[in-house]
Amino acid sequence: MKLNTIKLASQLRYRAVQMSFNSKAAHLASSLSCIDIITILYEKILKINPKKKDFNRDRFILSKGHAAGALYVTLAHKGFFNKNKLNYYGKRGSLLEEHPNPKLNGIETPTGSLGHGLPIACGMALSAKIRKLNFKTFVLIGDGECNEGTVWEAALFASSKKLNNLIAIVDFNGWQGIGRTKSILNLDPFFEKWKSFGWNVKKVNGHNHTQLLNCLKKKYSKPTVIIAKTIKGKGISFMEDDNNWHYRIPNKEEVKKAKKELGIK
Repeated sequence: MKLNTIKLASQLRYRAVQMSFNSKAAHLASSLSCIDIITILYEKILKINPKKKDFNRDRFILSKGHAAGALYVTLAHKGFFNKNKLNYYGKRGSLLEEHPNPKLNGIETPTGSLGHGLPIACGMALSAKIRKLNFKTFVLIGDGECNEGTVWEAALFASSKKLNNLIAIVDFNGWQGIGRTKSILNLDPFFEKWKSFGWNVKKVNGHNHTQLLNCLKKKYSKPTVIIAKTIKGKGISFMEDDNNWHYRIPNKEEVKKAKKELGIK
């Protein structure tokens, strides 16, 4: 994988840190765990034009909507809106709310109440089949989100309708809001569950750009889920795998440390 996406992901991480600091908004670590996934999607996979809303465009849904910061910094980088708008993230009256706002260019649907992104993605993928369009639908969900029954209803629906134009990516960082995913509601055997629901299942390192690209670019004969093993707070040593950063806001010194660790000049 070329260095450019790795370097870009570091830059986007730092912008997410800055946004959290400026707005005093939580969920920074949740954004950091999925930035590599979103970077590869927007840089290498999605057929989408920020200047023209083509009906045959690929769709991306961030179902774990509390990681909106990761999506906003990526959309700004791709030109969906002016980067200056990032300064108003989480501010009163701003379109950059703490969960995705469909009034903002590039946002397909509002999310935040967990468990609804995959059902919506199923509807989009089925629509493409009915209309005989060739766009793909991608949806990013959290591992803790898979506690929701709607995820598994949608999984059953997708395989029943043979939605091979649908790819779900699970940001499997092992945490949810109040603790370890495994201790709150154990998902194991997770791989086998998806397989038993009729899905093609892949496992990757969610921070390895080559692995992500190789899985995301393929054509599949059935709905596919990519279980991406990630680290919450990835890229910043004092945030990694520390669930306090689900809610904590970085202070000025921590922003400086993050900038240094991410190699931002």
